[in-house]
Amino acid sequence: MILDGKNLVLGRVATFVARKVLEGETVDLINSESMVISGDKQAIFRKYKERMEKGDAYHGVFLPKMPDRFVKRTIRGMIPYKKERGSNAYKRIKCHIGVPNHLRDKETKTLENANMKKFKTLKFIYVKDLCAFLGGKIQQ
Repeated sequence: MILDGKNLVLGRVATFVARKVLEGETVDLINSESMVISGDKQAIFRKYKERMEKGDAYHGVFLPKMPDRFVKRTIRGMIPYKKERGSNAYKRIKCHIGVPNHLRDKETKTLENANMKKFKTLKFIYVKDLCAFLGGKIQQ
């Protein structure tokens, strides 16, 4: 299954993808940098900044700074990745920045119930903006 993540809410997509890979399906998630996280921009920045400051260079929280890895890490939190079933499912998740050449002509799906246009809130942030704040080098 090829899923287009443009303007989709990250948490809702993550639960959908986690369920699909645990059922045995392989999921390619394209445009992962264009996904959104709902909430106040400053509050989200503050939350992730506090999380980055925990621990030190050898211990603590290690957050990915590239959007595709950030999204995959979010999905990892919704599967039992330490067990064999979960680790096999985690290997079936492929996240991409933009649309890679080998997926360009294939049919993509989108989730209507996860689209940000459906929600009434105007407070959101794109994953690429959060990763840029965390120090990732985003290629355009």
